[in-house]
Amino acid sequence: MLPELRLYQLISPALPVGAFTYSQGLEWAIECGWVNDAASLEEWLLSVLDHSVASLEVPVLLRLCQALNQSDDANVDEARVKEWCGFLMASRETSELRAEERQRAQALLRLLPALDVSVPESLRSHLAKTQLAGMALAARAWEIDSISLSRGYLWSWLENAVMAGVKLVPLGQTAGQQILLRVSARLPDLIDKARLLEDWQIGSSTPALAIASSRHETQYSRLFRS
Repeated sequence: MLPELRLYQLISPALPVGAFTYSQGLEWAIECGWVNDAASLEEWLLSVLDHSVASLEVPVLLRLCQALNQSDDANVDEARVKEWCGFLMASRETSELRAEERQRAQALLRLLPALDVSVPESLRSHLAKTQLAGMALAARAWEIDSISLSRGYLWSWLENAVMAGVKLVPLGQTAGQQILLRVSARLPDLIDKARLLEDWQIGSSTPALAIASSRHETQYSRLFRS
């Protein structure tokens, strides 16, 4: 029961890591007309989920959980933590996406000690690169299993992205909930897909997102952070 409640806390929009301040290129995609209604927003979200979040972030998160072993500091595979944190950062195609990765990671790194999650000194530089490492460390401390953590991470990503779309298109709140309902039905299959990936298969292929993110870096008027 308690690990489940801690998972809710870890993925909550109220967690002060700034997840709600980023659109990951969606703001520019809406500005240029690629996304202009509920149907095109749903198509955009499904594409990013299929070709980036489930094929890159979730399998990396699973491997970070394994490396940290959800046990004690003596069992941490620091080399693997370093490898996958570096791999994820190298997979971010734009300076905006890399900055977001670092900013959210460092915010979570500052927060964890206040939540009674011990941060080993040997891991601090790795945890400062990606939020996923901090989430895996919190999951170890709070006894959250890696599949539940991955499921929660997918939901958190989707909820933030839908809410950004609702604000920017704009759409009504009901339309946003309908998108959440339909797209979230795909999440169990995406978890299964991510679990089966071999190391060499991990990566992303979202050129439209990369273009949108790079253009968002210099977008004249915007609500979301770069």
